[in-house]
Amino acid sequence: MGKQKIVEYFEEVEASREYRGYFCSIPEAISIVVLGSICGLRNISQIHQWAESDKVSEFLKEEFGIEHIPCYYWLLSLLKLIKPESLNKCLMKWAESILPKERKGLTISLDGKTVRSTCKMESYDSPLHIISAQISELGITFASKSVEGKSNEIPAVQRLIGELDIQECMVVADALNCQRETAEAIVRGKGDYLLDAKGNQPVLEKEIREYVQDESLRKTMDCKSVTEKSRDRIERRTAYTTTDVGGLFGKEKWKNLCCIGAIKTGFEKKGTKTEEWHYYISSRSLTALELLHHARMEWAVESMHWILDVHFSEDYCRIVNRTLQQNLNMLRKFALSLIKQFKTSSNSKRPLSRIMFNCLLDPSVISHILEN
Repeated sequence: MGKQKIVEYFEEVEASREYRGYFCSIPEAISIVVLGSICGLRNISQIHQWAESDKVSEFLKEEFGIEHIPCYYWLLSLLKLIKPESLNKCLMKWAESILPKERKGLTISLDGKTVRSTCKMESYDSPLHIISAQISELGITFASKSVEGKSNEIPAVQRLIGELDIQECMVVADALNCQRETAEAIVRGKGDYLLDAKGNQPVLEKEIREYVQDESLRKTMDCKSVTEKSRDRIERRTAYTTTDVGGLFGKEKWKNLCCIGAIKTGFEKKGTKTEEWHYYISSRSLTALELLHHARMEWAVESMHWILDVHFSEDYCRIVNRTLQQNLNMLRKFALSLIKQFKTSSNSKRPLSRIMFNCLLDPSVISHILEN
């Protein structure tokens, strides 16, 4: 993004009403929060205290042209004025600008997350549930959309797909979003889908399971296995794929369905073995190796949600203003995207937490992250 451009970049963000920023503008307020989040600071109070320190305030002035740090309550007020839809469009524009021209190998993972602290807050009619679209291989959040509770996730995901440029990308989603309408929305956007057939599609799951569990048929399928070891835990994943879908009941109801597959995951820890199966449908003819890759990429967005909870304590965030909660969620994900871009471009092996801590100790490290 470039350190000189970050404040200018957010000039496009719209406010819900006019305001008189006598010391600090909305783009400057957003930039302060993003930069503080890159340092791993968990809330607005910590970010404000960090920005007010002599060393950091001088750094912000020299490097980003932020002349004055607003008081805590004015910073909160500015963030509340931001239209979440406008901020999301701005961040989507940034994500699209760094996408490679060749997209066929990219995976877009869709998943929702409930901010747990809003579940029992009287100011919320229903818990705040935010859907994220993650460009998995790049570690970048493509877009976000908030909904009124998890029960509304399915139609919201379909609307979000319609807003994204998913051409040539593989869109993956969990069993909740294995829906005919979702598949059709993905194909309409000129992308391909890989959907986990389970639970709410019991007939489809049963058909694929019976095919895969038939040993004579399974021998005709493409097969690939990978094994990973982490300390005393061994995980082995075996994938099977086939384009023999002519006998699949209701195939014509799923837009462009041309491939089915399965992944058997076996776990071994301290002599105890367990296994589980997952079954998939896709609009792209996949090899077993490709299925392993794209299915694994589905976990990227869940990993990002885990980071929001662990590094930013999002599930303990007690902010009562819904707009502020949404905006903070998007800005934290943007900060994580910037750090992951830095890790990729610099081939850094350091964990995110280490990079964040280095930024906190030495603000000049932030400039290196923004320059990548």
